[in-house]
Amino acid sequence: MKIIDSAVRFPVTTAVGVIFLVLFGVLAFVRIPVQLTPTVEEPEVNVTTFWPGASPQEIEREIIDEQEEQLKSLEGLLRMESSSSDSSGTINLTFPVGTEIDGALLRVSNRLEQVPSYPEDADKPVIATTDPNEGAIGWWILRPAEENGFEGDIATLYNFVDDTIKPAFERVPGVGGSGFFGGRERELQVIVDPAKLASRRVTFAQLSAALERENRNFSGGDFDEGKRRYIVRTVGEYQSPEDVEDIVVAVRDDVPIYLRDVAEARLGYRKDRARVFQTGIQVIAVNAVRETGSNVLDVMAGLKTTVARLNEELLAPRGLVLTQAYDETEYVEGAIDLVRQSLLIGGILAVLILLLFLRSASSTLVIATAIPISIVGTFLLMASLGRTLNVVSLAGLAFAVGMVVDNSIVVLENIYRHRQMGKPLFAAAHDGAAEVWGAVLASTLTTVAVFVPVIFIQEEAGQLFGDIAVAISCAVVLSLAVSMTVIPSLSARILRTADTGGESAGAKNAHNLWGLTEVAARANTFMEELVYRITGSTRLRLAVVVGLTVTAVGLSWLLMPKTEYLPIGNNNFLFGVVLPPPGYSLDEVSELRAPYDAKLRPLWESEPGSPEALAQPGGGVSGFFYVALNDRAFMGVRAREPLRVRELIPEFMELSGQIPGSIVVVNQASIFARGFDEGRNLDIDVTGPDLEHLLGLGGEIFGRAMQLMPGAQGRPIPGLDLDNPEVRVVTHRRRASELGLSNRELGFAVSALVDGAKASDYIHEGREIDLRVLGREADLHRTHLLDQLPIATPRGELVTLGSVADVVEMNGPTQINHRERLRAVTLRITPEEDRPLEEAMELVEAEILEPMRGEGRLGGLYQAHLSGTADKLTQTANTLKWNFLLALVITYLLMAALFESFLYPFVIMFSVPLAAFGGFLGLAVTNLFVRQPLDVLTMLGFIILVGTVVNNAILVVHQSLNHMREDGLAPREAIRAAVGNRVRPIFMSVSTSVFGMLPLVLFPGAGSELYRGLGSVVVGGLIVSTVFTLILVPALFSLVLDARQALGRRLGTVAANGRTG
Repeated sequence: MKIIDSAVRFPVTTAVGVIFLVLFGVLAFVRIPVQLTPTVEEPEVNVTTFWPGASPQEIEREIIDEQEEQLKSLEGLLRMESSSSDSSGTINLTFPVGTEIDGALLRVSNRLEQVPSYPEDADKPVIATTDPNEGAIGWWILRPAEENGFEGDIATLYNFVDDTIKPAFERVPGVGGSGFFGGRERELQVIVDPAKLASRRVTFAQLSAALERENRNFSGGDFDEGKRRYIVRTVGEYQSPEDVEDIVVAVRDDVPIYLRDVAEARLGYRKDRARVFQTGIQVIAVNAVRETGSNVLDVMAGLKTTVARLNEELLAPRGLVLTQAYDETEYVEGAIDLVRQSLLIGGILAVLILLLFLRSASSTLVIATAIPISIVGTFLLMASLGRTLNVVSLAGLAFAVGMVVDNSIVVLENIYRHRQMGKPLFAAAHDGAAEVWGAVLASTLTTVAVFVPVIFIQEEAGQLFGDIAVAISCAVVLSLAVSMTVIPSLSARILRTADTGGESAGAKNAHNLWGLTEVAARANTFMEELVYRITGSTRLRLAVVVGLTVTAVGLSWLLMPKTEYLPIGNNNFLFGVVLPPPGYSLDEVSELRAPYDAKLRPLWESEPGSPEALAQPGGGVSGFFYVALNDRAFMGVRAREPLRVRELIPEFMELSGQIPGSIVVVNQASIFARGFDEGRNLDIDVTGPDLEHLLGLGGEIFGRAMQLMPGAQGRPIPGLDLDNPEVRVVTHRRRASELGLSNRELGFAVSALVDGAKASDYIHEGREIDLRVLGREADLHRTHLLDQLPIATPRGELVTLGSVADVVEMNGPTQINHRERLRAVTLRITPEEDRPLEEAMELVEAEILEPMRGEGRLGGLYQAHLSGTADKLTQTANTLKWNFLLALVITYLLMAALFESFLYPFVIMFSVPLAAFGGFLGLAVTNLFVRQPLDVLTMLGFIILVGTVVNNAILVVHQSLNHMREDGLAPREAIRAAVGNRVRPIFMSVSTSVFGMLPLVLFPGAGSELYRGLGSVVVGGLIVSTVFTLILVPALFSLVLDARQALGRRLGTVAANGRTG
């Protein structure tokens, strides 16, 4: 071939090409974005509408139903879900992969413009896109310093954080945004005495209007006087709380009523909506979100530098400190270190294997060059294709270490054989490489071709696997180029055959590996004779083919375990959700942390690394935090020993029984999930029209599911109770109308008294804050006294709230969810760790949902189906099955084109069942030592096997055909010779692949749980298929050749008879 001839004749040109490839590969490696997981495209649009003070039922009826009616027929819409809660409603719209998000936003906006009307005091809908890759790469805690610490209420630092820390984070290159939780925003409060206000016949609405009216500056234009120009302004904006108290609210009987007569103005803080605690102390939590495409390691380094500067220059003088509670890059760096270690050790093992087989340092050096050239060059190709370096693409690079030398081994071994035949170096290099060119090309194309369907899978798992497919494909393609250029070029100059000097009959020394070469030679001869014997008997050949194939298929079926979705990943972070009984106040939810603080305090107070700490679960904990909201709480913790983080789950679950009426769920955070509370969950969506009946069905299904899986954790979304306490003020419209009091004026008065109502703005220390009207603290939160609140009417009369409205205490839902416009409740269940997700799905369907459908309790108006991760598992498993079949077809057709025959590839494909059995066997052996489920990442190993195990069969068939065509050997003799010639390169390539991947299977650390299953499948499949392929393929190939010859003779006889007849 011309390319081989050029590589041999022009070594400097070949070397320069390699240098350029490595140089640009290194540059690409430095610049390629690094992130935790691959970028996933899942176009989503969110529509959020705020209606202050509205109940979930009102949000559903007045806003969500109206919006869903317009959005239901939106072009390209895949899924529509909504949530109605206190004061707000949200609709999530999901579109197919590939949808132009700007166009989707425009279509959504146009449809929402067609909504007939909104409540008067509802805000305009906010339309935004959701980035599925968006997630905080780090969390920091602002807390008092240990020495000379801040002594005030840290929650009052909201504006300080908003003005200093948040902007500092957002200025770091690569940070897309920053948020914080736990503070109380500054506001100017007008504390109203309702009795005084009513006695002066002033309504809350009139008071609010006066506050807004007086708080304005107006331009009066300008005029010239002589040489000067004057600007005229009417100034009225409030400069101090005293300015507010001095305004005239109204005039009654020619007497001005000042605000100070009915209220007091003062600077204060808004009621807190959330409280954050770390190790028992109230703090403020700050996060940072990475821009898509930025390098997470560089971004985190910039953030850490910024935090150090803030601590030194800004926070220390105030007695504050910013400490990091979560760092995504720890896992990324751990995974990179593991892969780097595996690359190094796997490469060393592969080189040692080559040295054992070749017994020549020069030969080993020639092949070893394929590893760095191919791997470094892969970075250049990945960067050119817009890929990133993440835990999945790292897996592809790690597995490629053992695979990139396969082509070089085949080429060099054949050059080596030609050299041993006495040919000169240049001739041996050219002839040896050219002879196996077809087989090497076929092997490379089949390896790459199986990944083509994977790259085009549009589901989430397919997008995640695209990076590993690209990484391995790029590395293998480069290894083909190296084997056809670099290997012949180097071989022509430095190749030396094994030194046999000093060997004598029966001698055992380093030259013959202390007799191992003689053992290997005898094994080689034994394999030749075994194959020769099998190919001499039709009955024996049939027994081998049928027996091995049926056994492989049968054992594969028996060993096949139930499937999981994506691996969780050994992320050093536990995330918990606490759902208290409906109606708990923020104070009560905050107090629920007490048992956790008491239980975990010894774990965070122990000395890190001490014997006491090492004996504790997780080696002790760092950074336990608790976030209290009005209706739930979140908590998280990290272990000092990252690989022992799951030891902390029982510590949390032990406390769940100490919180009566609450539901507690604690799981390890998944590296692939969009939210901390997502992972290997089984979601059961129950839909129907009547909310009470729907919640009853949901409660029954939830209870039965938890009974079926006693060790499982679960929670309903939303809650299954209609016990959220409400106070409804129902206006007597006729009575109110007679008094000149509208429902809106009455509602504003109640809103101001209960929660405060915004009346205007106020500039405080250079920033704009709210000016709010509130009732006195003594008048608030007294449900039995609400109907006695004095209310002034526009006509100047003084009445009580109870005289113009009914004040009714009742219960309602905390949240109302919709799925495709139907009311829904989602039961999110996390099965026990040792129960695969597929098994849990089958159990729920067979034991709960199907019986209820048979009883007629589900079906018709009320439906239940599995969704979430369970639905994704079903879709992805089906997709991978079809892709496995497509990979088989593509591999077969490629080999048919390369062999110019539809018959020979059929023989080669019989090695696949053996590989599948080996994959399941490898997985079973791994599970004897550590739990390794058959997740969809592990399933990818079987697709990889299709493209790799056929390579050995290709070598045997290709070499047999060469012997028959070029050497004139009979089929049986040609097959025996091919097996003898190819046993060594086959075992060399398989050994280097296996030992190159073995560190990923055996080594612990961040990312090992992702690579272990995939590696065990590929390693097991390669070992088993190699051993039995050398027997099965020759037997089947000889049968096929005999059958073709017999058919040819038969057709020839028929043709001859036809001519004589």
